[in-house]
Amino acid sequence: MGRATAVSAAPARAGYLAYGLACYALFFATILYAIGFVGNFWQVLGLHDEALFRGMDTQVPDASVGNALLIDLLLLGFFALQHSGMARPGFKRWWTRTVPAPVERSTYVLAASLCLDALFWQWRPLLGTPTLWQLSGSGAIAAVVISLVGWLIVFASTFMIDHFDLFGVRQAWHAFRGQPYPELPFATPGLYRAVRHPIYLGFVIAFWSTPTMTLGHFVFAAMTTGYILVAIQLEERDLIARYGELYQNYRHRVGMLLPRPLSGARKSQAPQR
Repeated sequence: MGRATAVSAAPARAGYLAYGLACYALFFATILYAIGFVGNFWQVLGLHDEALFRGMDTQVPDASVGNALLIDLLLLGFFALQHSGMARPGFKRWWTRTVPAPVERSTYVLAASLCLDALFWQWRPLLGTPTLWQLSGSGAIAAVVISLVGWLIVFASTFMIDHFDLFGVRQAWHAFRGQPYPELPFATPGLYRAVRHPIYLGFVIAFWSTPTMTLGHFVFAAMTTGYILVAIQLEERDLIARYGELYQNYRHRVGMLLPRPLSGARKSQAPQR
C-alpha cells in the first residue's frame, strides 16, 4: 500500500515542479515585457509591430479620453485587488483547500502575470491630452538610465531575499523532492538594511523616471504608487501579526521606502509579498 502511494504521488510531484516552472517562465516574460511597455522601448529596439509590442503610449484609435481613462483605471484596480487580495493569509488558508499548498505561490504568480498581461493588452493612452514634461538630450538619457536602475533594484532585491521562493519555484522544488517546505529565516540582507521595501522602491523609480511624461503615464505612475503605499500597510499588518516585536523593531529602525539616517544593519526578516 505504501509503495503504491509513493508511486502514485511521483507524477503529482513532477506536475508541481512543471507547473511551478511554467508559472515562473510566464512571470519572467511578463516582467521583461513590462520594462518595454512602461518605458516605450520597443521601437528603440527595432520592434515596430504595435499590435504585439505595445508601449504605454502606443496609439489606440478607438478610445476617447473618457473611455480610455475608465478602462485604464479598471485594469489597475483589477490588478490591485488580485495582487493584494490573494496575498492575505485568510485568502491563502481558504485557497489552499482547493489549490495544493506546494503550488499556491505559483498560482498567485500566475494570476498576477495574467492580470498584468491583460493590462498591457488593453491599456489605452490618453490621446490628445497635454504632455507634462518632455526631456531631450542628456536629460532624456538620464531619465532612461534612472528608470533602468529602478528595474535593476527590483530584480536585485528579489535575489537578496530568495528569488525562487518569492516566485514559487522553491516550494514546487521541495514538493518534487518529497521534502517539507522550510520557511525562510528572518533576515534583511543588502538593500533591506536600508529600506523595508526595496522592491516597491525600485518600481516607483522605474515608473516615474521617464523622458516623456504623458498624462496616461502620469495616471499609471500615480495610481501604482498609491497602490504601493496601501499594499505596504496591508503587508506590514500581516508581518507584525506573524513576527510581532521582531518586525516592529525592524519597522522602527529602517525606513519604508527612503533610508533613515544611521539605519541599523543587523539581520531581520525581509517581507515576502
